[in-house]
Amino acid sequence: MDGVVSVLQKYPGLSVLAFSFIFRLVNRLVQIIPLPRVVEHDDFHSWKWRNLCVSLLHSLLSGTWAVTCVILWPEILENIYYYTPLSYILICVSTGYFVHDAGDIVLNGHSKGSWEFLLHHLLVSGCFLYALYTQRYVAGSVIALIVEVNSFTLNIRLLLKLIGAQSSMLYNMNKILNIFTYICFRLSAQLHITWSIIQNISWLDHSGYFLTIMIIMNTMILIYFYRLVRSDFFPQNKAYINHSGRHKDNSTKFLN
Repeated sequence: MDGVVSVLQKYPGLSVLAFSFIFRLVNRLVQIIPLPRVVEHDDFHSWKWRNLCVSLLHSLLSGTWAVTCVILWPEILENIYYYTPLSYILICVSTGYFVHDAGDIVLNGHSKGSWEFLLHHLLVSGCFLYALYTQRYVAGSVIALIVEVNSFTLNIRLLLKLIGAQSSMLYNMNKILNIFTYICFRLSAQLHITWSIIQNISWLDHSGYFLTIMIIMNTMILIYFYRLVRSDFFPQNKAYINHSGRHKDNSTKFLN
């Protein structure tokens, strides 16, 4: 493993591009799998289904990997600079995914409806690339990837919504699990990193920059949490009829 990590450390940019290419291949393989009938005749929903499937695989992989790293090396929670080879590889893999996903969104013409995802990917990728090039903030990046445990349940939620399964038992069970994972894995991880930076702001490199990023990210996830609770537990019908009498909704917005 040390040999693999040394290569990744020598060429972090190329390593990220290599993992991005691997996720692109995964995306191609997902396209071979037959689509649900509900989405197969709609270009946007077909693309969104495949995009979410790749995201689901990444969240399962990186979320499990990040939690395993914390269990094996609890020092990760105590020292934001703590470094292990397995953690470094995880950051390479996930950065590659975020680069792939941003490219998938842009190249398929969904930038406007997915700008929040693109902003998230830009902020996260910038922080992760800094960790990869400097070997600092590796532990902080691992903690940040613990949020992928919640991303897994969020992706399941979105996939179920795509096929119109909001009234199913699986969806109702998942929406409860969503709240649990959001609080335990997303909010707690973000707040832990933020507090670690504040506590050590006097000696951490570029601490002001990273604290600013965390404040932006914390604001975003609190807004998302509000949206999630409102949508699943206090639903409102946002559909309306325009002046021409046609039914309109937000179905082309990625975060809908």
